[in-house]
Parts: sequence; structure tokens; C-alpha cells
Amino acid sequence: MKKEILVQKLAQQLKLVAAERQAAKREPQLLAARVALKRYQSARLAVTHADLLAKPNTHDAAQFFLEELYGAHDLSQRDVDLERIIPTLQKMLSYESLHTITEAIVLDALSERLDTAMARVLGTEFTEGMYIAAYRTSTTRDERAQQLDLVQELGDSLCKLVKIPLLAVTLTIMKAPARIAGLGDLHEFLDQGFSTFKQMRDPAAFVATIVGRERRVMANIHDGKKDPFDVI
Repeated sequence: MKKEILVQKLAQQLKLVAAERQAAKREPQLLAARVALKRYQSARLAVTHADLLAKPNTHDAAQFFLEELYGAHDLSQRDVDLERIIPTLQKMLSYESLHTITEAIVLDALSERLDTAMARVLGTEFTEGMYIAAYRTSTTRDERAQQLDLVQELGDSLCKLVKIPLLAVTLTIMKAPARIAGLGDLHEFLDQGFSTFKQMRDPAAFVATIVGRERRVMANIHDGKKDPFDVI
């Protein structure tokens, strides 16, 4: 896939993400429900993957995944900045780096849509049982499978980044120019993703562990199993 096609895909997905977040901001109750849902999911993931957070070898990568992919912080300004500087991205970033960013935004777009669907059902206060029921009824198994496929693809992209010769040097050199060009947050995302994966002995196994557990959670919920989050 050429960089031009990646850029087109990135622009399209950014518009979808922005539309979802802007729609939520027009409904204060929905916005509050989405924040509550994201915090709940982030806390649940921290419990499911507590062993990865506890191990020195995987702690930083696990924290990166939880904060960047499932965090409750508002990323609206990041999306605005990204859309504004897409032409600059095409010039400054390597194909591999641009591919990683695009994978992250594609995942973000789908996750935002699924979160909105669940938040409309749950509101701001809910129990684990209510969450499980909403997961099963307001989103489909196919959608959740696609979401995890995208997590896998993003993880694979980060695994490929760490194999690129001299990328660490390139990221260091890019730091100041990136800030000047308005790419500071984006550079930080790439740098953190690269550095946390680089320090692991087996980043591919780390990704497989997270995705494998979450696939079992998904299957447990849809199959109506007791304690669906008990997957270790």
C-alpha cells in the first residue's frame, strides 16, 4: 500500500472519529456515559492484564496499550491536529510509521462507535452484569472480533517498527522538528510505542497474550459463561 493510499485512509478515519466525538459532545449525558464506560473498561483491562503490568519486561508496553488504546482522556484536539497536518505527515514520516498511525486511528474509529452504542444503554452508573448485557446486545460479536483484529494489526505494526534499523536515532532527530511542525503528540505516540516494544524480549508474544485473552473474554460474554473476565 503506497503512502498516498494510507493518507487517504487516515483522513477518512479521522473524519469518522471526529464525527463520533463531536456528536457525543452535543449530548452531555452521552458524553458523561462514554467517559464512565471508558474508565470502567480501562480498570477492567488493568485487572485482566495485571500480570503484564507487574512484570518489568512488559509493564511499560502494557501501560502504553491501556492508556493509548483504552484510556478515558479526550483525544479530540489530537484528531484536529492530525487532520490539519496530514500533508506534513506524508512528507515527514516513513511508510512504516505512517502505517502504524493509520492502524491506531482505524481502531480508534471503531472503538468510539462501539463505546457510543454501549454508553447509550448504560448511562453513567452500571454494574458488571449490566455491562455484560450491554456488550452482548448493543454491539455484535462480529464488530468485537473486528476490533480485536485491529488491535492485533496495530500490535503487529509496532513489532515491525522495532526491527527497522536506526529508527531510534531517527525518532530522536525528529523530536524538535516534529514539535515545530505541530507533530509533538504524534511523535510522542510513535516514540513511546517504539521504545516500550523495543525493550521487550518478545513483543509479538506480548501482543498475542493480550489479544488472546480479550478474544476469550469476548467468547465468554457471548456464550453466557459465568465470570467471563476470568481468562488467565
